[in-house]
Amino acid sequence: MLALLLLAGCDLSMTQQKKYGTYAPAELWPDGTAARPLPPHVVSQNDLAHDKEASTPPPVTPALLKRGQNRFNIYCSPCHGFDGNADGMVVQRGFPKPPSYFEPRLMSAPASEFYKTITDGYGVMYSYATRVEPRDRWAIVAYIRALQLSQHATLAEAPEAREKLP
Repeated sequence: MLALLLLAGCDLSMTQQKKYGTYAPAELWPDGTAARPLPPHVVSQNDLAHDKEASTPPPVTPALLKRGQNRFNIYCSPCHGFDGNADGMVVQRGFPKPPSYFEPRLMSAPASEFYKTITDGYGVMYSYATRVEPRDRWAIVAYIRALQLSQHATLAEAPEAREKLP
């Protein structure tokens, strides 16, 4: 009696489900296919267009720097701070302090190293490959370089700043 009771509880509905294969026809969708297109702005892995963008940095323009500042403020400033001194809000709350962008090692690092770090992560910093598109990674790198240059700029290098100084 106990064996019959246990067998009555066996149900294969979870292991044998009706489902569509990836390329199977499906009447459920208007286009008739079960394969769904990716939503806009999805960062897909191994995409050739993204690989090309990743290998060649764009020319630095004011628009790229503005985009880089925007993306930096969103993704990087919580740890690195708005000025790159590694004093962001997350660090102030006890998270390990990242290196400052103004350390000699990072001042002399190639731009590709920053790009690779954003893509793959480093130490306790996790990868941003799925969060930040390649062109935005290059924009962030350009903005980091602008931050680094701003620490050592002179009035001779930026005469337009003279009017803005008190």
